[in-house]
Amino acid sequence: MDKVAIVILNWNGAKMMAQYLPTVLNYSRDEARVYVADNASTDNSLELLRSEFPEVKTIVLDKNWGFAEGYNKALRQIEAEYYLLLNSDIEVTHHWLTPLIEFMDVHPEVAACQPKLLSIYNKDMFEYAGASGGYLDRFGYPFCRGRLFDTVEDDNGQYDYATEILWATGAALMIRAKDYWDCGGLDGRFFAHNEEIDLCWRLRIRGRKICCLPESYVYHVGGGTLPKGNPMKTFLNFRNNLTMLYKCLPDEELGYVMRWRWFLDYLAAWETLIVNRNVGDFKAIYKARRAFKRWKKDFAEDRRQIQASRQEKKIPEQRPFSLLWQYYVKGHKHFSEL
Repeated sequence: MDKVAIVILNWNGAKMMAQYLPTVLNYSRDEARVYVADNASTDNSLELLRSEFPEVKTIVLDKNWGFAEGYNKALRQIEAEYYLLLNSDIEVTHHWLTPLIEFMDVHPEVAACQPKLLSIYNKDMFEYAGASGGYLDRFGYPFCRGRLFDTVEDDNGQYDYATEILWATGAALMIRAKDYWDCGGLDGRFFAHNEEIDLCWRLRIRGRKICCLPESYVYHVGGGTLPKGNPMKTFLNFRNNLTMLYKCLPDEELGYVMRWRWFLDYLAAWETLIVNRNVGDFKAIYKARRAFKRWKKDFAEDRRQIQASRQEKKIPEQRPFSLLWQYYVKGHKHFSEL
């Protein structure tokens, strides 16, 4: 059994792997085994792996299962104490793994952790997808130390301390294999987007902890599969976020939050149409609301089991304020101002 299995889920990412996989091998080979799980790519990914990276273990999936179920199917074929889910567009750094492994080894109460995520384009700036650790506001909007909505901060060392968070980015997520499977893994029905937040929230409900360790840092390209502004990305984000809220919110908060989200989602749809003239995202939000309503019943048993597993009534990393109010009304653009 591997101590650490670094698992890169790939779909048509040959160019990214050619550029960034060498850093993973150079800076990780002494501490981990590297796997690439291929989601039925149609580019030259498999040929590249065979010819340029023969030391990488390859798992070939029969179709594009998406991020969530693709990882589930790949990880079922790997025996390791720790999984490290890593995007193909990540450039790792010297000594990046050691702080993560050492921290997890001495903190058995921690189920998962992440390094600090910085931008490949501006290495003094946080990267949107995870920055220095993730949280949720009371209405389910995700934010990070270093990123509120589209405002991404420069990294001046202001968040360079280890801390407990609600969710760790799926771009570079270390998780105990036991916790991963005890919690049921990623929800494959999500396909992509919000799946790591959903998983981490379920772990927190069970009393397990999630941490960010900025001593470890990596650089991320971001947006490689579905770029920002893609209507499919908007659809998946809204549908999956609503589903996650339905599964994970405690009974006393569910109705209140869902009523507000009905209003806020349709407000967002009309804002993107009138202000941004973005018809694609307008339709995607309406489509996501309808899709959630149709499949909500399929998650009733999930909700029952998650609530039955609840060890913590109030999770402090789900903050009690509205991020929309903080950001747009009070003008708070930095995490430290919240």
